[in-house]
Amino acid sequence: MGSGIEFSEHREYTVGDDLRYLDWNIYARHGDLLLKRFQEEQDLHVYLMLDCSKSMAYGKPAKFELARHLTAALAYIALADLDRIAVVAYADQIIAEFPVTRGKARILPLMRFLESLETRGQDTNLEKAVQGLVHRGTRSGLAVIISDLFDEHGFQRGLDQLRSRRFDAHVLQLHDPQEADPRLLGDAELVDMETDSVRMVTITEKMARRYQQLFQEHQQSVRDYCNNYGLSCTQSPSVVPFDELVLRMMRASAAGR
Repeated sequence: MGSGIEFSEHREYTVGDDLRYLDWNIYARHGDLLLKRFQEEQDLHVYLMLDCSKSMAYGKPAKFELARHLTAALAYIALADLDRIAVVAYADQIIAEFPVTRGKARILPLMRFLESLETRGQDTNLEKAVQGLVHRGTRSGLAVIISDLFDEHGFQRGLDQLRSRRFDAHVLQLHDPQEADPRLLGDAELVDMETDSVRMVTITEKMARRYQQLFQEHQQSVRDYCNNYGLSCTQSPSVVPFDELVLRMMRASAAGR
């Protein structure tokens, strides 16, 4: 509650209250002295949740490089609009934070922070990262998740937590073209980038088709979740320029998708 233009509620007048806020219409009709209260106008808080798990290091260029460019671009847009921003770098938990700040002059320290980040952690766990964010008493606002969403714990659980805490969540999901279609056949040694586990496999055409089907089902599950709950969702291969992705994200947000 405070000074603002959005009406919130009435309360009874007490001696010393500012007479300018009396609701004279109610007084004229009913003789009641009621004071109008307003919702205080506050800056928008923008939380950029950057996936720093090891899977983000995959690709040429790496998904992580595009993710950092996107984070810097979105942060600059918010700072230029006089909003407050924070960056939460996470993998299996929060691994680094750029605390809430405002003003375009803060973009250079932010870029130095992004340059210092490296991919790390044992896996991806968006839910733990969100729990770490909300347990700090963070004020709700706009949360942008920049990730490949290869989260074996279920990306849905992290997004559920954001929605339950009244965050306006937006998803920017990146993938390398080879992750969609690896074009592998025959004997291969597969290394899990996040756990370093190694598996020897013989890839048949049937297995390759099944993999592509599973990948597309995962992508569709992200779209379905966002559509069901009215979240903005932008999916893209990591070879697309970051400025084009930012525009695409804004169009999707404006369309309410």
